[in-house]
Amino acid sequence: MYNKNLKLIIAALIIAWAVFEFVKGHIGNGIALILLSLIFIFFYFRNEFILMAFLRMRKQDFEGTSKWLNKIKNPETALIPKQQGYYNYLHGIMASQTNLTVAEKYLKKAVKLGLTMDYDLAMAKLTLAGISMQKRRKREAQALLKEAKQLDKQNMMADQIKMMQQQMKRI
Repeated sequence: MYNKNLKLIIAALIIAWAVFEFVKGHIGNGIALILLSLIFIFFYFRNEFILMAFLRMRKQDFEGTSKWLNKIKNPETALIPKQQGYYNYLHGIMASQTNLTVAEKYLKKAVKLGLTMDYDLAMAKLTLAGISMQKRRKREAQALLKEAKQLDKQNMMADQIKMMQQQMKRI
């Protein structure tokens, strides 16, 4: 993994090389180099290890997800804030299977740092609502469920939200 600033430096050097190729009249080489620099710019905004961890998470491979996340040595300096949010989001989802207190810590940090997609933010708040419900904090759970419902614009989690609201009535 390259440092986030190193990725931008590499992209700038490749773009400078592309400009040199354009000046020399090698248009095809210049275009190819511009496309190559876009890869480094893309990986500045989307960390490659987090992308691989999401692929593992999609296959329900928590061990593989953990392996890819552990390759990020120092997330505070190696990642931009949104990437740190997703780093904590993935750790929170994995921890929610075993330890609710640790999962709550990671998910709250992920919500604080911010998540790009509304669906991910809704999922984090829905999971936090479930944790709050299990810890008998009904008001907090209701507020989080309301926020999750507002963020779920495509109604992808409508069934889970209704189920949690029914369970909350029993408490």
